Amino acid sequence: MNNIGQVLSCAPGTIIVAVKNLETFEANKEKLQIGRYLQVAQGNSDFTIVTIQNVKGVALYNKHNELVWQFQIECQAVGTLVDNEKFERSSILLPVPTEPVYTAEKETLDKLFTGDSKYQFPLGKLSLNKDIDLPVDGDRFFSKHIAVVGSTGSGKSCTVAKILHDVVGIKDNKNQNLDEQNNSHIVIFDIHDEYSSAFTLIKDQSFTLNRLDIDTLSLPYWLMNSEELESMFIESNEQNSHNQVSQFKHAVVLNKQRHNPSIEEMTYDTPVYFSIEEVYNYIENMNREIIGRLDGEHKPKLKDGTLVEERKEFYFDQICDFVTPSQGKADKATNGPFNGEFNRFISRLETKLSDKRLRFLLDPKKQNGTEYKTEDFEEIMRQFLGYLNKANITLVDLSGIPFEVLSITVSLVSRLIFDFCFHYSKMQHANDSLNDVPVMIVCEEAHNYIPQKENAAYRSSRKSLERIAKEGRKYGLSLMVVSQRPSEVSETIFAQCNNFLALRLTNNADQVYVKKLFPDNSSGIADVLPNLAPGECVVVGDAVLLPAVIQMPLPSPEPKSQSVQVHQEWSELWREVTFADVISRWRNE
Repeated sequence: MNNIGQVLSCAPGTIIVAVKNLETFEANKEKLQIGRYLQVAQGNSDFTIVTIQNVKGVALYNKHNELVWQFQIECQAVGTLVDNEKFERSSILLPVPTEPVYTAEKETLDKLFTGDSKYQFPLGKLSLNKDIDLPVDGDRFFSKHIAVVGSTGSGKSCTVAKILHDVVGIKDNKNQNLDEQNNSHIVIFDIHDEYSSAFTLIKDQSFTLNRLDIDTLSLPYWLMNSEELESMFIESNEQNSHNQVSQFKHAVVLNKQRHNPSIEEMTYDTPVYFSIEEVYNYIENMNREIIGRLDGEHKPKLKDGTLVEERKEFYFDQICDFVTPSQGKADKATNGPFNGEFNRFISRLETKLSDKRLRFLLDPKKQNGTEYKTEDFEEIMRQFLGYLNKANITLVDLSGIPFEVLSITVSLVSRLIFDFCFHYSKMQHANDSLNDVPVMIVCEEAHNYIPQKENAAYRSSRKSLERIAKEGRKYGLSLMVVSQRPSEVSETIFAQCNNFLALRLTNNADQVYVKKLFPDNSSGIADVLPNLAPGECVVVGDAVLLPAVIQMPLPSPEPKSQSVQVHQEWSELWREVTFADVISRWRNE
């Protein structure tokens, strides 16, 4: 061990080390950089391991008019090396002044970053020593939510792809689990369709990517819960929105009962088929309804004189013709309680139902052209979890999803997966077992649909994912939250993350925000965030032996997240573009 100085002062947050002299500092300059490790004697065979946060040098002239340098190093304690053999992060005995301080040599680093059998998942190479791998506790890493943050171009997508490659067994464009597929289940919300290329291998590698886009995603509207339905069809700021909610809810429940007579206890949220067209007819009829006021009537009255005893028997099948309002004694009739009140509501329903972009949601069809019904629920759930084509990775391509239903789509898929994990876990608990098909949802560009600020447009997706963040781990469902603007992501989500991979962050607000999220004994390492190279990241969390800066290797194949080489393209000769093809695709979408 190489002695560099001794402890000058000690406090719970900071240990200050005085370096012997200029010669000692110059000889060890490479090992005294920010983020490197030192070991401080505790007076016995144990050492306190500290990470360097700040290095300060002061030059003074002595009485002989000679320039004398003094160096002080501010450090933060991160754990204890017991008997110079085993590293324990939870045991930190702070050293007292005058205790000798040593640089952490390769043998020490090997002990720090070589865990027991629990630390078996390789994450990357230590930036301060590329020969040393950083293994993490795979169970703690994936069962407790993960945050991956970094500015554009820092390497987020490649970092996520490399981690997932190691999970499913992809390396150097080959399927390592060719003969024995593992039991991993990962769902990626891909907002820019970046990850398809990262999980597409040549045919003989037999790796199946379950890719769901606007053309292949089966997401029938009748799976929506009350909040999602109302978010889509009802404007909450309208004066009569409470009446819209009341009648829409009533119509949906009645229609569910109509199409599912075998189910006794039907609720607004029961995931069974109902016809949105029939619900539209019902609301339209309520908007046109005329009540007969002759003696013995006082019921909705049709043009042919028929009195409507039960609205559900008449209002679902067609738009009814009612009698004309009249004050005459022979044909007295007055407007119904909601007559004319739902004009804007009806118009909104018509617009949504006729919007071809929303067919995947409001008019999804099976391959044989028929509607999805209640009995198809199992097939729909199998689709999300990769059980239709036995795929470890399910990629939900959100790039073609209309902006106005992006939140609802994310909310619906994530909530269905949560509900599946919840009920499957309860079944397993009844047999004294735990969920043996755990799932992880990867939220790429999370700030787009789980924002920090309250926004009605994202209420449903934010609520579903926050519920998973707070409760999902108990039922075998975890999150990986990926964002270039962490300060704009729901604080509830990040507060539940136990492991952080922070790549380069150039925005000051994001740096401050991420630093606050780090545990107290590792917040100092966040100071290096603006200076990280592409693919370098700070790893912090309870799955890691101790906070470290690592270099993530590139995945192979890579996601399509590279920036366009603008200057290079501009330097080429003029290129013609077939505008007709672009416009054709534009119109089709």
